[in-house]
Amino acid sequence: MSDKMINDEALDLIFREARTRNGWEERPVSRTLMQAVYDLMKWGPTSANSSPARFVFVASKEGKARLLPHASEGNRPKIEKAPCCVIIGHDMKFYEKLPKLFPHTDARSWFSGNEELAAKTAFRNGTLQGAYFMIAARALGLDCGPMSGFNNDGVDEEFFKGTDIKSNFICNIGYGTDENLFPRSPRLDFDEAAQIV
Repeated sequence: MSDKMINDEALDLIFREARTRNGWEERPVSRTLMQAVYDLMKWGPTSANSSPARFVFVASKEGKARLLPHASEGNRPKIEKAPCCVIIGHDMKFYEKLPKLFPHTDARSWFSGNEELAAKTAFRNGTLQGAYFMIAARALGLDCGPMSGFNNDGVDEEFFKGTDIKSNFICNIGYGTDENLFPRSPRLDFDEAAQIV
């Protein structure tokens, strides 16, 4: 094993003891911490450094009032209680930023005019960045409550109207409690989910 491996305490924090939280302390997440999560997440790799993910941090009562009508009934109390709910989306025209992000070749031309490839790339890499976001949040001491269970079209109309951004999933962040915490579900063993060829 590498001598640069992070310690067990960090691995527990990020993976082994981390839980999907449904209950939250009444403790705000500062703008400084929101930005720190983003600034850590952004270093995760994406295809051609495409970085298509876009984030809306919904932390105000007014913002939540706009989001709640589009959430499923079971998710509304979770969003209401969380100090911040992040809409994680992806920019379907991410390739317009490739001259900045991937300047050593004309990567924009790979996607411009090829909507199918652009859509697949945006969704795949935006999802990856959403996972990096949760790892970054946990690494910086926050808990996460990722969820589907909302009307994507409604959220897109409310938060991304007039843009090329599409919502993917939402993730509450903050300082979690054990309220409504389910027993930990099992995971598949290596041989059930993986093969070596």
